[in-house]
Amino acid sequence: MNYYAVFLPMKDEEKSKEFRPQHLAFLKQMKQKKKVFMNGRFTDGAGGLVIYAADSLDEAMSYLKEDPYIINGARDFEIHEWAMETDVEFDF
Repeated sequence: MNYYAVFLPMKDEEKSKEFRPQHLAFLKQMKQKKKVFMNGRFTDGAGGLVIYAADSLDEAMSYLKEDPYIINGARDFEIHEWAMETDVEFDF
């Protein structure tokens, strides 16, 4: 399993507001299928980040193309394979 970080920069703020409920429902469904590892918005309003779990870039792209934000032109995207470090320890 590989991970793909998808940046979703704002393209159309009105469309983003309109399609947000569908986008969030899509992400919830993908999480239930274990296809989304994590997601969240940027607090400065610039967009958001989704990390997909997929076997290939093509598979991750196929998930991304189902996102209502992408289908309806609310957001642009930039996708990169992400190598998650699992041996990192935090001292809080």
